[in-house]
Amino acid sequence: MRPIAIAPSILSADFARLGEEVRAIDAAGCDWVHVDVMDGHFVPNITIGPAVVAAIRPHTRKPLDVHLMIAPADPYLEAFAKAGADVITLHAEASPHLDRSLQAIRGLGKKAGVALCPATPVEAIEWVLDRLDLVLVMTVNPGFGGQSYIPAMSEKIARVRATIGDRDIRLEVDGGITPETARLVAGAGADVLVAGSAVFAGGDYAGAIGRLRAGAESGAV
Repeated sequence: MRPIAIAPSILSADFARLGEEVRAIDAAGCDWVHVDVMDGHFVPNITIGPAVVAAIRPHTRKPLDVHLMIAPADPYLEAFAKAGADVITLHAEASPHLDRSLQAIRGLGKKAGVALCPATPVEAIEWVLDRLDLVLVMTVNPGFGGQSYIPAMSEKIARVRATIGDRDIRLEVDGGITPETARLVAGAGADVLVAGSAVFAGGDYAGAIGRLRAGAESGAV
């Protein structure tokens, strides 16, 4: 089992102090910084674009984990790469030619990920495994922060872990992650945990990250 990585989602941060918030979670011990990009089309919300990614890039040396909840995604891959993304994840449904899109991300020198919505079958990644550095299992329906974990996703995470096998691919989860659900998802095989409100809501970022990590490590297999 790889060491657990905690990736706070800046969707729950104070957008008026975004650079400061990124520095704060970095200092609090996060492993990655998760950036949710929404277009009001693929998901029912609008958030940020490449300019904001570029603006926060100087505030941390931690990997910027950019999750594109946009369609089409292909026209924006280069812009997010140039803005400083380290990992670029797009949804299986967001590209008519997923294999080509993943090749494009890697061609830009970035790690490539595919995100699976709760109803998206695991088989969507079966023929692109050799193009992947990360699989993101959405454990809520994408579009909004603060949702509750969907229990059926524990079985899905386990199926994705089995599909990945011994390949060098990270298994990330996003949605409703708390210290309690962290134990469940780590037990099913996840090794990167995205958390928004669970980190930012209380103000004690280091304590929140520590509790998430402890919860995940208690369930890790």
